[in-house]
Amino acid sequence: MEQKKVRIGAVGISGRGSGMLELLLAVPGVVCPAVCDKYEDRALRGVEIVKESESYDGYEVNSYLDYNEMLEKEKLDALVVFTTWITHSKIAIAGMNAGLNVAMEVGGAASVEECWELVRTSERTGKFCMLLENCCYDRNEMAVFNMVKRGLFGEIIHCEGGYRHDLRDEIVLGRENRHGRLFNFQNRNGELYPTHQLGPISKVLGINRGNRYVSLVSVASKSKGLNEWIKNNKGEDYDLYGYDFACGDVVTTILKTAHGETVTLTHDCCLPRPYTRNYLVQGTRGIFSDIDDAASAVIEGVTESTHEWTKFSEIIEKYEHPLWGKYQKAGVKAGHGGMDYLVLSAFVEAAIDNVKPPIDVYDTATWMAITCLSEQSVAMGGLPVPVPDFTNGMWIDREPYRRGVYCLEEVCEDFFEEEK
Repeated sequence: MEQKKVRIGAVGISGRGSGMLELLLAVPGVVCPAVCDKYEDRALRGVEIVKESESYDGYEVNSYLDYNEMLEKEKLDALVVFTTWITHSKIAIAGMNAGLNVAMEVGGAASVEECWELVRTSERTGKFCMLLENCCYDRNEMAVFNMVKRGLFGEIIHCEGGYRHDLRDEIVLGRENRHGRLFNFQNRNGELYPTHQLGPISKVLGINRGNRYVSLVSVASKSKGLNEWIKNNKGEDYDLYGYDFACGDVVTTILKTAHGETVTLTHDCCLPRPYTRNYLVQGTRGIFSDIDDAASAVIEGVTESTHEWTKFSEIIEKYEHPLWGKYQKAGVKAGHGGMDYLVLSAFVEAAIDNVKPPIDVYDTATWMAITCLSEQSVAMGGLPVPVPDFTNGMWIDREPYRRGVYCLEEVCEDFFEEEK
């Protein structure tokens, strides 16, 4: 059978954007006739990346400095957005209004209205908006999801996660490196980067499909880490020396769901520490914990004891998600351990056939909204803030999701059996 094609435009060819573009072009069926970045050197680099890809067969590739011009002139089927956090939504909205399905990189929303506009535009145009939350497709997260769906954790009670990553140099040098994090840390105090672990947690808890987040509280520590880094690495002559950064070094957010589960998120990017997402899922029959990347589990009837940890590496093969079983046999691609390629593949599959993506606009809006809601709670000293229901009540009885190999609502074993 001949491979179906999808014409995708790419906006934002930064370091992250260029890497994602390279991976996107490795997904079967992708044609990228147009790239865009507000910096000309990056836009031209995007053209080079397309022409250097193994899938390139000589088609015309144009570069743009204005995404609106690209949307007007190019005949595209879909759009990928790899720009800075505060520009994701407006570009995605423009893309859907132009009749394109859209995928965009992760980041938090500036306002609840921004999230509602994403939802309303998707509903009005019939085009989807998928957040490229790669952590939903990480190996451990998918194995835990598989175990949850098998009932091994019993009834889920509590989850934890976060983005704990020493990014002091990347944040401070944002102007020099043309990276957008700096301006957010200068001006905003809250959970700035919530979706990496909230995505997998939301799928475990059935958020927007039988469950929803109803409220959150958020508190922030003082801000000293970036100042210390500037003092030790740039000195008193640097213009940000002594700057009063808005974002607390550690921001803690607690969410409550309609069915009583709790979720704790931690944002921690301004202090020295190894990278971790601190994923934790705890139920009535067991617990998975990846605190500081020491993945372990305790499961009644599976591990030897409920009082001592068992390394997750000792049991993961037994509970491997079939998508990762297939992926490993085919050869894991690059990109954060392989999950980047899987999330891009999930998007391409949906875009080629113009069907529902595994992460839809309601997921996208809900996960992104945590940032602006967190800012509100922090500003009020940790008072509770309601989380909007972007499904307008349909979370109680949604239309059926699309089953398939990339499905994040259930483990569709039968689709993998068909491929054997």
